[in-house]
Amino acid sequence: MAKDDETWRKIAVTHGLAERELGRLASPWHTDADLGRPIEVVTDMSRCRKLGFTGYVATDDAFFSLFERLRQERLIP
Repeated sequence: MAKDDETWRKIAVTHGLAERELGRLASPWHTDADLGRPIEVVTDMSRCRKLGFTGYVATDDAFFSLFERLRQERLIP
């Protein structure tokens, strides 16, 4: 993403999005580092729940909710 400023600007103009500067929406260097890792990470929250941290939101629900909000705010198409 570090070199995708112009691509994002075109997407933002095409879809009438609220933010045309990619760097104000995300940190491209960080995203590149996260998505470019050659390994997958699996985590287990069962120990936290055993210690009393029982409140949670299912990952898919959290993502769907977030992306819907970003669409409503015209930050993503």
